[in-house]
Amino acid sequence: MSDDRIGVVLMDDHAIVREGLRALLEQQSDIEIISEASSVSEAEALDVGSSVIVADLVLPDGRGPEVVRRLHQAHPDAAILVLTMLDSPTDVQLSLAAGANGYLLKEAASTELVAAVRSVAAGGDYLQPSLGLALVRWQTSKETGGGGGRQRLTDREVDVLRLIALGYTNVAAAETLHLSVRTVENHRANIMRKMGLHSRADLVRMANESGVT
Repeated sequence: MSDDRIGVVLMDDHAIVREGLRALLEQQSDIEIISEASSVSEAEALDVGSSVIVADLVLPDGRGPEVVRRLHQAHPDAAILVLTMLDSPTDVQLSLAAGANGYLLKEAASTELVAAVRSVAAGGDYLQPSLGLALVRWQTSKETGGGGGRQRLTDREVDVLRLIALGYTNVAAAETLHLSVRTVENHRANIMRKMGLHSRADLVRMANESGVT
């Protein structure tokens, strides 16, 4: 493989899916498919180095975040991009915690898959935007028993959070959401209190990392 090309390993138990992914990704001049696997055990036995593993989470010998954990353990230098039908926030959160660098649904556009491969290969992360909002809502819905724990954000607070992260002023956000400026200010204060944030920069960073934008 050329040093300036991204090596990709395809892991899916359906040959027709791997064929389709190969055809799509090899159209890109900077991407090369170096191997394929139809199970986790096959992928574990490969020599993948620092390649990108495009991995389904439903395999004959593994399912869900456990697949990511095994891949990350076997190939610590590889980037793991999940490409699956599993769309629950729990699967997303636990897969990222287990070592996944990106998470994408199979319904995603082909251009999004290419972008995701390039992003994780460069050392970045990739979370499909539609999953990001579900994830941040799921994260903030978990209440901890101790003081200072994060509390659930309401749907309206998530709306305000998204607009602030996109650069809207309080006035512009109020106009967009048909709320008073004072109400938006209150929502913003509540978000920061619940999430344990101290500045607008913290707020924007949290929103972007969660994919809420």
